[in-house]
This record gives sequence, structure tokens and C-alpha cells, in this order.
Amino acid sequence: MWLATLLMAINALRRNVLRSALTTLGIVIGVASVIAMVTLGQSATASVRASISSLGTNMLIVSPGSDRRGPVSSSATNFKQDDLRVLRQELDANSTLAPTATKSVLLVYGSNNYSTSVQGSTNEFFRVRNYRILKGRDFSDPELAGGTPVCIIGETVRKKVFGAQDPLGASVRTGKVACTVIGLLESKGQSSFGMDQDDLVVMPMAAVQRRLIGNNDINAIYLTVAHEAALNRTKLQVQAILRERRHIQPGQNDDFSVQDTREIANTLGNVTGILTALLGAVAGVSLLVGGIGIMNIMLVSVTERTREIGTRLAIGALASEVMSQFLVESVLLCAIGGTIGIGLGLLGSMAAARAFNMPFTVDYMVVLVAFAFSAVIGILFGFVPARRAARLNPIEALRHE
Repeated sequence: MWLATLLMAINALRRNVLRSALTTLGIVIGVASVIAMVTLGQSATASVRASISSLGTNMLIVSPGSDRRGPVSSSATNFKQDDLRVLRQELDANSTLAPTATKSVLLVYGSNNYSTSVQGSTNEFFRVRNYRILKGRDFSDPELAGGTPVCIIGETVRKKVFGAQDPLGASVRTGKVACTVIGLLESKGQSSFGMDQDDLVVMPMAAVQRRLIGNNDINAIYLTVAHEAALNRTKLQVQAILRERRHIQPGQNDDFSVQDTREIANTLGNVTGILTALLGAVAGVSLLVGGIGIMNIMLVSVTERTREIGTRLAIGALASEVMSQFLVESVLLCAIGGTIGIGLGLLGSMAAARAFNMPFTVDYMVVLVAFAFSAVIGILFGFVPARRAARLNPIEALRHE
């Protein structure tokens, strides 16, 4: 029975191919929009999390200044060398700390010049921040201890300052200091926040402090732990140590911040998740519009086929069989539109993800739900026309012109 009903529904749709195609267009657009919006939202979330991970694994960012709104306390000064020394003594041996002192400078090499920032740090900086040295070497112990003006540069700095020339061994003026390039970092590209991770110059901490800044202050401390499970405990330890070191009384707000990259990733992920849900909901409205279009066309179809329905009822067809035929036609239209919409949605989101340099992430549950929802739309909006067809009086239907 169901096979015969399906074949009848297919034949009915084939009689008006153009109208059937236009009827499914609303469902195609609706399903494609939902899948594209949700997939792009999930791809954006994955891109954000990947960008946060590229900063460092299991990392804490310790910086002076409160992360709360409002005026910062006057005691929110930079960290001192003793702060770093105590942190290294008190924290777990598996923790890796990379202090940084930052200074904006103008790089000059020949006729080329480029404004960027110099990071003064140690070799731990490269491990903590997930940077790899592509060519050259890292800092030697005498260079770190003596503040020798040597530097390791990112790919963007190489292109802007040296062009196609090999930078290793070249002397570039960094502010007022001549610095010898000893290494080139592997490119990490641009993060999803628009930050160029290759636009940096790294020098020994002592060199930046003595020659460029003129003090021994530390602007920030990057800290990683070997195991993610120890991250929360380490964060609490850092807060306790710095509160004591900076003489912050109980009840007073911190004049420093300890940011967990996981928290940053989760916060940004939640934001993109909410935006994805809103975009998906807006796109889902087009599915309802498509369903209304199918209901209108099916009502027109019932009117056009009144004599056919009357004939079927007159020769013994049950009202439930007539109703099933129109329901199957409605569901079939939505299923065809849903299938085409899935293909278009996935292709469109894949093209957009590549255009925005985001990972293409597909949630097959969303695809399944979108297809199932299109079928439910067919049942809901096909019910009224189907019931109207089933309730026709055979005698009145046969008289219909």
C-alpha cells in the first residue's frame, strides 16, 4: 500500500515538475541556510580555540593591572626580578616560566625600516608560547646573562625588513641598539583575533631591560604546567604568592591578573556559540516560510484534483488512503528540498570557511536534525491540505468543474 502511495505521489509531482521545483525552493534555502550558519559558527568557534591554543598549552598569563573594571590601583606596578625568583622557587618543578619585557621600536636595515615590538625574554619563551626556531639558534647562556644584543625574528619582520635576503648574521638597528639576527621563527600566521603572531622580535631579557627600557621591570609572565589538571592549583598558588609579594590585604582586589587560556577560549567559544544559535534560529524562519509555501501549493493541488479525488472515493478508496497520498507528496517535496539544501549548505559553508581561513567543522547531528525538521515541516504543513482532500464529498467532488 505504501509503495503504491509513494509511486502515485511521485507521478503527481512529475506532472508539474516546474511547480514542484519552485515549491521545494523554500525548503532548499531554509535547510541550506541553517546548515551553513551553524557550520560556519562551529568553524569560527574551532578557529578561536585553535588560536588560543597557539598561544601556548596549559598556559597562564600573569600581567600587572586588575582585570576588573574601574580605576586601577596605584600599586599596580610591573613585576620585579624578585617576584620572578620567588615564583620559580615556590611553584612546582614542572612549571615553566617565561618573563617578558616589551618595548616598541623602529627596526632599520639599509633603506628599510619597520615599526614593531621587541620582546625581551629567555629561551623558555619559545617553549611556553609554542614557537619553533626554523633557522639559526636560540640564546646562549652568556648572551642571556650579559645582555648581548642578539635577536630572533618572526616571518613578518623578515619579509618587511630583509625581503628575500637571508637575515641570519645581519645586523639590524633596533631603536638605538645594533642587534645581530641569530634565528628565524617558524611562521604561526594570523590568529582569529587579527593578531599577526609572526610580527615580533625576541631579544635576551637583560638586553631589552638595560639597552632599550632602562629598568629591570617585567611586563608579563607566561607560565605553563606539564599537566592540565595542575593548572587551577598553579593559578591559585600564583595569586597567593603575588598578593603576598605586593602586600594586598584580605578583601582588597588584586592589582594584577592571572588569565587562564582555557577560560579565554571557553568565553569566546560561548560567545560564538550564542551567535551561532541566533543565526541558526533566524535561518530556521526560512524553513517555516518554505513550509507555508508547500501548504499553499498543496491546497491548490487539492482544488485542481478534486474530480480525481472524487473518483477515487467513489470507487471505494478510503479517506485515510487519500489523506496518506497528499501527506506523502508533501513529505516527499520537503525531503527532496532538504537533501538538496544539505548539499548546498555544506558546499557553501566549506567555501566560506576556506575564504576566511577557518577549519571546516561539520556536526552531522545538525545535518540530521535539519533534514528531519524539513520532513516534519512536510507533515505539519501537508496535514491541512491532506485532511481537506480526505473530507471531500465524493458526489460534490465529481460535480466539480
